[in-house]
Amino acid sequence: MSLPVEIAFGIYLGIVTGVVPALVAGTLGFVFKYVTDVTIPGLGVVVLSLAIAGINGGLLALNDETIRSSERAPAVLTAIVVVLMLSLYAHAQGDRLGSSVPKRISLQRLRDRTLSTDVIELVGGRGRVSVEVTGEVNDMEGYPPLPAETRQAIRDGEWTFPADLPLTELESRLAERLQTELDLADATVRIDEQARATVAAAPPTGALSKRVPEGKRAVSVAALVPTGIARGDVVRVIASDLDVKGTVLAARSSGDVDPKAAAGGESGTDDSPPSDDAVRTDGGTVPVAPPPTATAPTTTGGEGRVTVAVDRADATALLRAERGRVLVLSRGTRREYELTTLLRRAGKRFRKVSVVAGGPLDGHTIGDADVREAYDVAVLAAHHESWTIAPSGSQSLSAGDDLFVVGSRDAIDRFAEVAA
Repeated sequence: MSLPVEIAFGIYLGIVTGVVPALVAGTLGFVFKYVTDVTIPGLGVVVLSLAIAGINGGLLALNDETIRSSERAPAVLTAIVVVLMLSLYAHAQGDRLGSSVPKRISLQRLRDRTLSTDVIELVGGRGRVSVEVTGEVNDMEGYPPLPAETRQAIRDGEWTFPADLPLTELESRLAERLQTELDLADATVRIDEQARATVAAAPPTGALSKRVPEGKRAVSVAALVPTGIARGDVVRVIASDLDVKGTVLAARSSGDVDPKAAAGGESGTDDSPPSDDAVRTDGGTVPVAPPPTATAPTTTGGEGRVTVAVDRADATALLRAERGRVLVLSRGTRREYELTTLLRRAGKRFRKVSVVAGGPLDGHTIGDADVREAYDVAVLAAHHESWTIAPSGSQSLSAGDDLFVVGSRDAIDRFAEVAA
């Protein structure tokens, strides 16, 4: 056959053979761009297309010298060129489509596994889940073994969280609670879709000494202990001519029958701040339920002892006192929780977002990035060398800066994806 006929036959053969590689290349280009925002390199498309074409049309034999030197060599070589052109064109179109279609799914969302619906229970109209620690509580490498009572406390504990959290956040929440409530040195948690947790933990490296602030001393004083004292309360200890203000580290009174009823006792300790679990709900304007009953162990009143953290200068004088009187002081209203409540009543959320190198925020100002108009979020605070509250549009941003932003859940999710 003449050369033009061979070339025409090669074009026909390339189109027939290249349909499947082109479809695969276009689909992969779209999926990768849409989900990961990554473009597949052209070399990868070429290798993939030839491999699929070889399987689809028997072109793996093209590397054979006898085929390349045969009479049909022009048609075969033309078919190869057509296959590659079709695949590269389809990949470019798929990549372009993936970058332009509004995102409904992302790699982060694919990683955010969620709980199975059959383990979620509704409490006051809100979804809650009780995480159950299953199997043996493992020791962590490099730490001493856990005491038996600590293992039992981890297995028997009631660990309840909002059901709308992804499993990764549930794992970090439970690990933080274990470390806080049981004074563990470290903990790792894995939770499956059925709310079953596997835990590895390290024993405490210290008990009372860990809770004494820098520059303070812990002193224990016999006193008539008021009912309801918990670790973290601010008190005044009055003894003869001494009047000392300090923070309660532990307390026990004669009415404490159950060891867990003693504030700061060896079992049932809880020095964590009030949790925001009860207000982590889906967006929308909903009434905020009253805060849950405090679960921190407290004293039941009566004769006992109170251990307080005081200044060094007052510690020596307080040690000489045989007995004191305890006066509990008010710590006032926690205004940060009022702000959280107001935001959630308005259907808003807030989140800390970090600026990454090479991202759309790196090297720009808040005004240049058009954060409010483009992403429908407001920047409450920005950390660039130092914290700035309610920064202006001229606030510059660079890699490593932290932002606290407020907006709807969807808007914050979109902004976090863009910033990362």
